[in-house]
Amino acid sequence: MKKTLIVILGTILFLGVFGQAFAQTNTPTPTDVSLQQQIDELKSKIASKVAQLNLVEKKGVMGTVSEVSDTQITLTDISGNIINIDVDELTKFYSSSNNTFGMSDIKVGENLGILGLYNKQSQRILAREINQMSAPEKIIYGVITKVDHINYELTIISPDNKQTIAEIQDITKTYFYSGTALEKSGFSKTSQFTTAIITGRPDAQNPDKILTSRVVLLPNINLTALLGINTQTPATASATITPKP
Repeated sequence: MKKTLIVILGTILFLGVFGQAFAQTNTPTPTDVSLQQQIDELKSKIASKVAQLNLVEKKGVMGTVSEVSDTQITLTDISGNIINIDVDELTKFYSSSNNTFGMSDIKVGENLGILGLYNKQSQRILAREINQMSAPEKIIYGVITKVDHINYELTIISPDNKQTIAEIQDITKTYFYSGTALEKSGFSKTSQFTTAIITGRPDAQNPDKILTSRVVLLPNINLTALLGINTQTPATASATITPKP
């Protein structure tokens, strides 16, 4: 009887110790829990990053500035679409004519080319590069009706009776066509009622003005009668156009 009792007690003690040891080996330790948390966090970050990458793509746009602030630009493209641009400290600025070109130099009416990251959800572009772009040059053909020697401007009227102001700049080159050759001239030699071809870029602040790069005077071609221009007007004043019957 004693031997049987001893065997039973021994078996109970053995099973108790073995069960406790088994339970300890299958219970997650603090280290295991911490590692699993790190794995879960990493999975979450990867999933979030993948979602962000699916929402963002590189995109380049061109347009005219319609609004501008310290950190945002609104462009209007040639189709009339509105494009919202965000600017941060990583945005780089480029200009072929201005080495210090930056956000403070951007004006309404200016043409820009922008490369950045387009967010499909917000439909905004985070600019990585902003390039200042020159507007295409315009060619104006007509009669010079006013020579402003103070402001260095010419007023020219084209055959469609449209009046344009041509601002003479430091880079403006003036030529005189004698009928056989093109010779260099100057602003001081430019006179009223002379036919001319003027090339320049539109002024962003004034749609009726161009910033002139080239003037070709054609004194042998007279358009004043064709345009109905009154050439009796004193040279110091603006010429008037006589309405056609």
